[in-house]
Amino acid sequence: MEILSSRIKELKEENFLSQKALAQRVGVTQKAIDFWEKGQNEPKATYLKNLALAFNVKAGYLLGLENRDD
Repeated sequence: MEILSSRIKELKEENFLSQKALAQRVGVTQKAIDFWEKGQNEPKATYLKNLALAFNVKAGYLLGLENRDD
């Protein structure tokens, strides 16, 4: 979960997104994004897919299973 939360933070900053803007793209509340970034909760599969789409990366990258360029 540590990798996931750090990747969400990293990609959010790279894309100049606030938690609120990312939440709107993913379809969740800002509080959910905050929990994910702090590692207090993990996104369900649907939201993991939406995160990957929002950041234009594979879900496996978010989970630390793949490199970004794979």
